[in-house]
Amino acid sequence: MNERETLKINADGHLEIGGADAVKLAEEFGTPLYVFDEKHIRDMMRVYKRAVDVEYGGNGLVLYASKAFSCEAVYAIAKSENIGVDVVSGGELYTAIKAGFPTDKIYMHGNNKLVRELELALANGVGCIVVDSYKEADILDELAAARGVKQRVLIRTNPGVEAHTHEFIQTARTDSKFGFSISDGAAEQITKHVLSKNNLVLRGYHCHIGSQIFEKSSFALAAEKVMDFIALMKEKLGFEVAELNIGGGFGVWYNDDDPKLRLTDYYGYVKTLIAAVKSKAKEHNISKPYLLLEPGRSIIGEAGVTLYTVGAIKDIPGIKKYVAVDGGMFDNPRYALYQSKYTVLLANRANEECTEKVSIAGKCCESGDLIAVNVPLPAANSGDILAVLTTGAYNYSMASNYNRNFIPAAVLVTEGKAEYIIRPQTYEDLVRNDVLPDRLK
Repeated sequence: MNERETLKINADGHLEIGGADAVKLAEEFGTPLYVFDEKHIRDMMRVYKRAVDVEYGGNGLVLYASKAFSCEAVYAIAKSENIGVDVVSGGELYTAIKAGFPTDKIYMHGNNKLVRELELALANGVGCIVVDSYKEADILDELAAARGVKQRVLIRTNPGVEAHTHEFIQTARTDSKFGFSISDGAAEQITKHVLSKNNLVLRGYHCHIGSQIFEKSSFALAAEKVMDFIALMKEKLGFEVAELNIGGGFGVWYNDDDPKLRLTDYYGYVKTLIAAVKSKAKEHNISKPYLLLEPGRSIIGEAGVTLYTVGAIKDIPGIKKYVAVDGGMFDNPRYALYQSKYTVLLANRANEECTEKVSIAGKCCESGDLIAVNVPLPAANSGDILAVLTTGAYNYSMASNYNRNFIPAAVLVTEGKAEYIIRPQTYEDLVRNDVLPDRLK
């Protein structure tokens, strides 16, 4: 089904994920279940690293954007592939530290980092913090001074490039909550402010133009605009940039509206933006900065599949047919948030012809609890195992215990063998932090 063979249909007509029969996975681990193919994750990490090594002489670092999916196992994989990670919260940072990830290869983001998160980063020697406000720069400078350290930082900028993506996940517009606009002088002013700090070492700039992007030219244009700004800051302020973080946002296949990209295509994205950086460095006669990339969804997205068991089926003649599953918006809120589209199939009848279009409904007490709408399927029966593809990114990471449902377990599949990387929740987990005051007993 793709060149990396994350998915295929076996001789029994069952979906296979990383060589493991999805029906057997459902039987062994239960449903709903997040399933990740380790080989796919490693292949994606390696193609990005190879592109930086070959096209840029190794003068850079790939950072796995862990907001897409964070757990100890994925940090362990990133560590073994010799790449870095970025984190956007104290929780992600703590998880990476607990997994033994080298903190000098951690970059920390966030538009409103809490003092306790900054303290955790400083206490553990996080490699770089991406500054996103004046207040943050001031607080971080004071905290670093108290510890007697010099903290390396980048400034998040908005290059004014809007990628072709969903409105709610664009982050590079002038009115974005993230970063400082280059075009209106805000990025220059925050540069002066950070350079004035005694305990911050400004290394350069960061930008991120959005998510689920397929246009190579978007990345190249963003790189060119930031490189122009870098040259301007050298001319006006005498500030020589050492690092440029160009962000991520490379697209993945969700359904047939999206292109199916090969490893060579992702290599091509990096090659294109590196060419833009090189060209601008030559044009302005400035040094090529140490280059950072932050792919997240494209590393983990297609590596993941969610398995469900079909329950109730409700056919409203002439209106709609609902196929309900034992999960829902608590394990995948992306349809409710973005009307995201998915490809679904019956894992136990994966080679059967699709004969109808249905809506996949969740079990929450919420009319908007849908996972997919108007998707083709064979006529489903209660007890069928339904697979939703490309759920590795922004599913577990956005999951909740809505209606006090369990957040599903996750397994990692390697050469057909599956192991837990996130254990199942229990009812006791749901009430663990509840406190019943004596007066209510």
